[in-house]
This record gives sequence, C-alpha cells and structure tokens, in this order.
Amino acid sequence: MTPVTQLFRWPDYVVLITTLALSLAIGLYFGCFRGFTNVEEYLMGNRKMDVFPITMSLVASYVSGISILGIPTDTYLYGISYLYSIIGLTITAVIMNRIFLPVFYNLKLTSAYEYLEMRFDKKVRIFGSILFGIYNMTWIAMVMYVSGLTLSQATGLNVHLITPMVCLICVLYTTLGGLKAVVWTDVIQATMMLLALILVLIKGTVDVGGFSTILERNYESGRIETPSLDFDPRSKYTLWSLSIGASVYFLMTTGIDQTMLQRYLSLSSLRSAKKTVWFFVLGYGVFVTLGCYCGILMYAAFYKCDPLLTQLAEKKNQLVPLFVMKILNEFPGFPGIFVAGILSASLSSLSTGLNSMAAVILEDFQKVYIRRSLSERMSSIIMKLSVVIFGTLCVGLVYIIEKLGAILQVYMSVGAVTNGTTLGLFTVGILLPWVNEKGALTGGISSLVFMGWLCFRAQAEIASGTLVYSQKPLTTEECQSNFTFVQQEGIMINLNTSGITQPEKNFEMYHVSYLWYTLMGTVIVIIVSLLVSFITKPLNPNEVNTNLLAPFLGTLVKSPIRSNESVIYNFPAIEEMEMVNEE
Repeated sequence: MTPVTQLFRWPDYVVLITTLALSLAIGLYFGCFRGFTNVEEYLMGNRKMDVFPITMSLVASYVSGISILGIPTDTYLYGISYLYSIIGLTITAVIMNRIFLPVFYNLKLTSAYEYLEMRFDKKVRIFGSILFGIYNMTWIAMVMYVSGLTLSQATGLNVHLITPMVCLICVLYTTLGGLKAVVWTDVIQATMMLLALILVLIKGTVDVGGFSTILERNYESGRIETPSLDFDPRSKYTLWSLSIGASVYFLMTTGIDQTMLQRYLSLSSLRSAKKTVWFFVLGYGVFVTLGCYCGILMYAAFYKCDPLLTQLAEKKNQLVPLFVMKILNEFPGFPGIFVAGILSASLSSLSTGLNSMAAVILEDFQKVYIRRSLSERMSSIIMKLSVVIFGTLCVGLVYIIEKLGAILQVYMSVGAVTNGTTLGLFTVGILLPWVNEKGALTGGISSLVFMGWLCFRAQAEIASGTLVYSQKPLTTEECQSNFTFVQQEGIMINLNTSGITQPEKNFEMYHVSYLWYTLMGTVIVIIVSLLVSFITKPLNPNEVNTNLLAPFLGTLVKSPIRSNESVIYNFPAIEEMEMVNEE
C-alpha cells in the first residue's frame, strides 16, 4: 500500500482513543459500580431491558464492520441490487413475529438451543450448540479482520498487531459488565456508526458535484437498476434470491441466531419483543440504504479511474477506507470519526458474539454435562473464562479469514454452512410435530455435510477464478487528470452482463448464488428429517407439547398440554435432569 493512503494525524488518534476509552468506561461502570448479582442479570439483564437500547444494540451488533465495508464495496462492483434484500428482511419480520418469537419468548429461554432439547433430546441440543460455536467464531474473526484492515489502511500498522488490541478491549468490557454493558456500549457505537456514514456521504456528495452527478454516472455504468427477473439460480442477485433466499437467510441471522435472540428475550414482554423486531428492520434498512448509496458515491468519485486497476487498493475490502481517507483528509479528526465508526461496529459485534458464547457454554454445556448446580461465583468464572478463551481463538482465525476474498460474500457463504442446518432444526421442531429426535439429528448432519461441501467448493472456485460473477464497468482512462499516483493507463474492464462470466456447460450445484445457501440447507434438514422420522417412528402430534409448536398449530394439535400451561418436556429424563439442576 502506498503511503498516500495512510493519512491519520493526531486529531484522528484522539477521536479513536476516546471511542475506545468510552467503551471501556461503560464496562467498568456496569462491572464495578452497577455490578451484576446473578447469572440471569449478566446474560439477560434480568429480562427487564427497554425497547430503545435493545433496538440500537441489535442494529449495532448486526451491522458490524462487515456490512459497513462490504455493502458499499458490493454496490461499487455489482450495482445496487443488494438494496432490494430489504424485501427479504421485511418478510423475515412477519415470519419471526408470527411463528418463532412467541415460542421462544414464552419458554423463557436463555440459550436458544434449550428448545432443541425440550423438543427432541440432548444430542440435538449439543449439535445445535456446536454449530453456533463454529459460526460465531468465524463471524467474530471476520469482524476482527475488518476492523484491523480499516485501522491498517488509516495508520499503516499491521493488521495482526491491531486485531489483538481490539479484541483485548472488547474482552475487558464484555467480561466486566455483562449484557447491560454490551447493550449500552452498542447504543454509543451505533450512534458513532450512523454519524460516520452520514459525514462521509454528505462530504462525498458535495465533492463529486451533487446528487444528480452521482445518479448520472451510475446510470451510465448500469449500477442503478431494477431487480433482475432471471430464474437462473446461478445469477448472483435476482428478485427471487433477494426476496425468498434473503428472507430465509435473515430469518436465521436476525431472528433465530443466539446473538440476536438473546436480546429479544431480555425484553419485559412479548409485545415489546415484536415491536423491537420491526424497529430493527427499520434501523438495518437505513444502514443498507446508506451503504448502497456509499457504493454509488464511491463509483462517482473514482469515475474512470478505478483504484483496484491502478493497485492503489490492493484488495476489494480496502476501497471504503481509501475513499474515506481521500475525501476527509483535509479535515483533521474527520477520518478518525469514520474509522471510529467502523471500530465501533466491530466492537459491538464482537461483544455481542462473546456474550452469547458465554450463554451457550453455561446453558448448553455446563448444565447438560455438570448436573449439579454451581454457585453464582463459579458460574460467573465460567462465563468470563469463555469470553477470554473464545476471544483469543478468534484472533488466530484472522490469519485464515484474510485469505478468503470479498468479505460480504465470504461472510454469507461460510455462515450458510451452519445457518441452513440450524434453521432447519428449529423449523422442523416448531412446524413439523411428526419429526422425532432421530430424524432431526440425521437431517442436521446430512445438511451440514452437504452444505460444507457446497460452500467450500464454491469458495475454491472463486479463489481459482473458475467462478467469476460479472462486475459493472471499471476503467482507468482518466487517471492522469484526476489523481497523482502512478497508474496503468488505458486499462478498461467492461463486464456488464448477467449471471456468471464463465458459466459451465453443465449446471454445477456449487455455482448457485450464495443467497440460496441457507434455504438449501434448511430444505435438506426438512426432507431428511421427515423421511427418517417416518421410517423409524414419527411422533404423534397430539402428544407433542403445544408450547413447543407454532401458535397456529395449537388449534390443530389436540394435545392435553395447552400453550398457557407450564412447559413439560417430551422426554421424562430431561425433566428429571432439570429438577436435579434446580435443586
């Protein structure tokens, strides 16, 4: 990277250090002066949290640095198609509020995977918990890498020097303050993210020549377009993948995922939880819109002088930091605000992931395998050790993540290995009362194996250049007049086509758009679990506790246990185990 991109000055460092200090101060406040008294308060805020901070926490946690860097970069390369994924997100909110959230909330869960033991057995619960651990560690490592990459671009420090420092700060305030510290730092960090994005967009729009110039240049290049109606599942973005495929993906990552569900369940009522789902959709929709606008703004700013072709940006993920350093450099402290916003997004996601890992370790492993109840002090030690250990492991994973390419696609592709399987397990549990524990476990393993092969084969194809998604036009033909760095004059790429630039003659499963991956994994679980259940011995729907089924099934299933009664497990051994734990 050339020195021209490393433009941090002392006011920028002041802003950045202040942001980190504020996060630490909140952790110290809740850890030392408003200390938690029990596990329930550490993990769930005593289930008395308010809608506003939880909504801000959800948005801050989900947006992350991956979204802030990934969405503008994706828009710069492929156009505004990703904006239409808001359709899928809206569908997700309806499904979540009507089917899944009432079940989880009424069961008063701490870990989502407790449900899998209630509905099936301990093996399915542990399987689901392990899937979450794999996905969460990968996600945390990606978030660390994004924050490290941004700071490296701005300061010139090595990525692998930055990521341990960021992780240490996050581990400290997450360990000290629990959920309340995580939520309230998220509120501050969400504000920083929004401020940073708006600052960049306003300054960038003025520098380029106004909104009309941005629209004109992007219309010419084909970046502003309506959703494609192509039915080919290999096309990266179509109306169908952005609505149907994306809705299933968002259902898992914004609803069923432990990091998100833990916050919904910390609210004081189901009504508040449902309102929060819609507020989250609104908040995340705003960030997606701003991110897409940032992408077309970048193209207008780098019009006919692409930094990737000139190698001013060595990696696609460096486009946003480069753009920010370019337009904000003349105002000391402003680049620091944006980088602090990226860092805030990363910190909020890291703390959320680590806090959720602590919940899963305590609820799904300690209480399952150590049947005697532990003291509050011992439980607290286990939770804090979990945060430290998993934070350290994720720092090591950064070395692998940096080799995988465009961060947004990698994030959704690798996550789909476990996401489809996990969503499938909860779907068959809540919607298909015939499925037994053997069917659920077999379906989950089958989905995991198939999706693991599919996703990693697809990443190998992308890395080798065999699978290449078409990009919008890029050129360097006017670099001399706009920039002072050395460029490769006359280079021009025009890949304004649909689908895949190098399609195989025969249809290959691993060429399917990554937006379909989660749906594919879920469908495999459903099909295999039903087949195995009916081959072995399907459950009698009338004997399944209606607390464990979707609300609308309560009127169809004639179970003696109604939804307004206390939960009774399907397996007596589990009920006995819980009684032992309570003693």
